[in-house]
Amino acid sequence: VQLQAFGGGLVQAGGSLRVSCAASGSASGTYIVGWFRQGPGKEREFVAGINRRSGRTSYADSVKGRFFISRDGPKYLGSLQMTSLKPEDTAVYYCAAGGSFYSNPSSKAEYDYWGQGTLVTVSS
Repeated sequence: VQLQAFGGGLVQAGGSLRVSCAASGSASGTYIVGWFRQGPGKEREFVAGINRRSGRTSYADSVKGRFFISRDGPKYLGSLQMTSLKPEDTAVYYCAAGGSFYSNPSSKAEYDYWGQGTLVTVSS
């Protein structure tokens, strides 16, 4: 399974952006889809995750109430709707997939597949 995150771009603070994760190859065996980000000089951190079977979601505290993850149809594994964006949200955003039904979406170790990132830049 190969993943590709897309939809990043430049947006002003307070604006919205949607990034999505496309998969090539069979992704039917993946249970969780997650979004991580890596800002300049920072470690890659968890942003949001969703269990594709149950629909259960989890979010980092820094994005709760502003970001919303969804499981999409056959075309995309999932999307991340980002609202009320802040300059500190600037980062390369990566999608990941894999795990099992009981996987913790916030743990990088649970994921089997990672996509190339897409850059989100929030200007002040």
